[in-house]
Amino acid sequence: MSDASSPASVSSASVPALGEAILAGERAALARAITLVESRRADHRRQAQALIQQLLPKAGKAIRVGITGVPGVGKSTTIDALGSYLTAKGHKVAVLAVDPSSTRSGGSILGDKTRMARLAVDPCAYIRPSPSSGTLGGVAAKTRETMLLCEAAGFDVILVETVGVGQSETAVADLTDFFLVLMLPNAGDELQGIKKGIIELADMIAVNKADGAGAAAARAAAAQYQAALHILAPASPLWSPPVITISGLTGEGLEALWSKVEAHRARHEAKGLIAEKRRRQDVKWMWAMVQDRLQARLRHDPALKARTPELEAAVAAGRLAPTLAAEEIAQALGL
Repeated sequence: MSDASSPASVSSASVPALGEAILAGERAALARAITLVESRRADHRRQAQALIQQLLPKAGKAIRVGITGVPGVGKSTTIDALGSYLTAKGHKVAVLAVDPSSTRSGGSILGDKTRMARLAVDPCAYIRPSPSSGTLGGVAAKTRETMLLCEAAGFDVILVETVGVGQSETAVADLTDFFLVLMLPNAGDELQGIKKGIIELADMIAVNKADGAGAAAARAAAAQYQAALHILAPASPLWSPPVITISGLTGEGLEALWSKVEAHRARHEAKGLIAEKRRRQDVKWMWAMVQDRLQARLRHDPALKARTPELEAAVAAGRLAPTLAAEEIAQALGL
């Protein structure tokens, strides 16, 4: 079920009380808290930090799955079907989005909610788009904070969708325990166009739309993707990324998909690798927030805003060396 809240609703509750309400599973409190962490106001940021610190010991128990795929691959349909399958098994599912390219709509889930018709009305599901902060580090940081809040509220499966391009896949891989790449059944040219980096991130490839007339093409594509994976060394000696066929439309293959996710988690958790991976992710999160703060200073500091266009023009015209311009900006930032 999708929820939203206005910033004004946050001020009515103290941070400790808000935290207790989230731990009690109150959806309205969760919505207020997410609005708080998404706010750019300095006082809200301080409150959000206190809230995250309060809830941190109660978070971190969920299975975090990142999901990516090219436009048209059927991400929304698959997430709707997978999420519904999981809630039917007794899980509580939160669906989050990372979309740094969308600075107007606020993430694809706002536009695609009709394609998640079952999850949108499921009391055991929660759908939340990413904030339109316009920077990858900022979006990823807010998504991570939202993820922690959802975990504290009792959601035990977090599905994080990347709908952007370029580095957004890496950002989602750095947020999650398991990275699922959805592919179309027509391999051929598609196979040639796969970015090697995305394949290296994948813990599993699922060829979608393996239903009806597309079933045979999906099986053929899966064989080609499996052959492509054999060329690459697996990221972990404990896991060779499988390739399966699914249908987000009919639900075919979703049970097998989730069993692979659980097998991956069990195998890595037994060796302490999930906790180790999350510690590395926390360090990256720290630096992403530092970078976001520096970029915020560049955007909002009056003196820097006035001086930056002049420096850019001077560098572009060849009147000023880029190193000197960078040095001036760094000094203005106190670096």
